[in-house]
Amino acid sequence: MHFSFFLKNYKNDDNKKILQEIYDFNFRQLELSIREIGYGDQSINKKMKVYVNLLHSMITEIHFWENLTKTEKLKKFSLFLSDFNKIEHLLDYFEEFNDKLSKKTLNSYLKSVSNA
Repeated sequence: MHFSFFLKNYKNDDNKKILQEIYDFNFRQLELSIREIGYGDQSINKKMKVYVNLLHSMITEIHFWENLTKTEKLKKFSLFLSDFNKIEHLLDYFEEFNDKLSKKTLNSYLKSVSNA
């Protein structure tokens, strides 16, 4: 979910190349983690397809996030989280997260990571 908000906030022509690199890196790391668990190539391909589709579904659902009502936002989260007891708390958390992302540039995040 975090990554979908991150991509949503920073997607523009100026950031296109670096966001693609971040996207590719994340999915390479996910694939490596699945391999380390011991899954074979066929299983990995199936799992990666599920994960990529899930991310793109999340991005699609939050595309117009700022225009949604609280009820609509809760429904969006419910699509991905079943039986989650603290969904309103989660909504508050992601509202704050999204707000913080919107106040900083992508470059500011990249510099803080590369300097760590």
